[in-house]
Amino acid sequence: MESQTHSQFISRRIIKGTSRDAERLIGNQMSLLETIPEMVLLVKANDSIEYMNPSAKHFCGDLTRPRINDDSEKRVRLAALLRIVAHTIQEGKVGDTFETTFEQFHLGCTLAPFAGYKDESLYWFFIRDLTESKRQFEELSLFHTSIETILSHKISELKESERMRQKLATELNSLKEHLQEQPADGKMVGSSRALSELRDMVFQVAKSDATILITGESGTGKELVANLIRESSNRNNKPFLKINCNAINDSLLESDLFGHEKGAFTGAETKRKGKFEVVDGGTIFLDEIGDISPRMQAALLRVLQDGDIIRVGGNTPVKTDVRVIAATNLDLSAMVQQGSFRLDLFYRLNIINISIPPLRERKEDILDLTTHFIRKYRLAFKKDINFLPESILDRLLRHDWPGNVRELENVIQRAVLMAKNNVITENELFFDTHPEDTDRTPRQNYLQHIEGRTLKTMVSDFEKDIILYALEKNHGNVPLTVKQLDIGKTAFYDKMKRHNISPKELK
Repeated sequence: MESQTHSQFISRRIIKGTSRDAERLIGNQMSLLETIPEMVLLVKANDSIEYMNPSAKHFCGDLTRPRINDDSEKRVRLAALLRIVAHTIQEGKVGDTFETTFEQFHLGCTLAPFAGYKDESLYWFFIRDLTESKRQFEELSLFHTSIETILSHKISELKESERMRQKLATELNSLKEHLQEQPADGKMVGSSRALSELRDMVFQVAKSDATILITGESGTGKELVANLIRESSNRNNKPFLKINCNAINDSLLESDLFGHEKGAFTGAETKRKGKFEVVDGGTIFLDEIGDISPRMQAALLRVLQDGDIIRVGGNTPVKTDVRVIAATNLDLSAMVQQGSFRLDLFYRLNIINISIPPLRERKEDILDLTTHFIRKYRLAFKKDINFLPESILDRLLRHDWPGNVRELENVIQRAVLMAKNNVITENELFFDTHPEDTDRTPRQNYLQHIEGRTLKTMVSDFEKDIILYALEKNHGNVPLTVKQLDIGKTAFYDKMKRHNISPKELK
């Protein structure tokens, strides 16, 4: 009896100890399930969800306690999860880990068997939300692709630079010697025979007080010749005024040159001296003289004949001592025949005529002028340009220069500004368009710039022009420009970086 009681006592102790161990193991398991970030569900075959840990409830709601008024969206999620389980079981992938999409989420899933207390067919369903890591991976891949694209562009640019360097190595540097020679500011640049004869004539007539008429096409340097005449004259320390006759209204020009009396017109509250009185003893340069009206022609003739001016609204002549230098790009003799310019004024102006030849007739001066402008603008733009390939000089010599020296200066100024290294290449050489080219088609005007340039360079320049035009039109608005050009934003930023375009500067 005693032995039986002792055996029962031992059995109760064993059962009690086993129960505590089981409770401890179950508690540990539940603590683990409640705290892990992965979603854990206990699924009964493909029919219902028996258990969900907090992570799973947070993701799709507590589907283990359905109510009549449950959100239909949760019911849809439940059905979707159960379909995933059923499909996994059907495919025989129990125990495998796989990835799937669920609504907008990207999930990593594992289905493991679980033996129920009543031999039910249960499964642990482990779910990891991979959405954020997937997004980061895609961004990283896109970043790597962008880096590869940028590196590819840079490598292409380096290859192009190396190709250009090898090409330039075989050419003569037309600047090498000429950069050492620096003419004084304001002097006429060039060594052609025509320019030498022009200089000789200027120095020969400058000391006299005779009226001088300077003629020549627009952009040949008529004002520069007028400056040289005045500096070489006996009046070089006296006043010197320049008047553009084409830029001032006829009535205002008369008052500006000859002055006016008080009350001569509305607003003339006091007597005012004109330019001829102010510059008495000095020199006046009348540019665009061919554009003055018949009334002004008569008034100017009186000054040239007698040295007298009459103020607007006055009757008393005023003596002046002014040397007149006039300039025009018009054919005054033809205007005389047409009756638009006075013959007697033409004779008074044309006592000494200095005709400046166009640049196309003195192309020997192009190298000197080009060097002069490179020196001028490399200093202004802080560019160390010291190489002018002979091929570039050949193109400059072949051009007709309808805009003369002014056009050449524009071309060189633009080339120096756009140059990337210490050399001017075909990429930076663009000639101006002139009114006389309007009868040519746009295709002809564009094709005249492509000689000697590679297709890649031309396409790149055309692409840059399109991007600049679109950004300027949209005031630097990149999203709008991207939409209009139907291009990816990343690709558009790559192109802006390649062409050194800043949208902020176009706002």
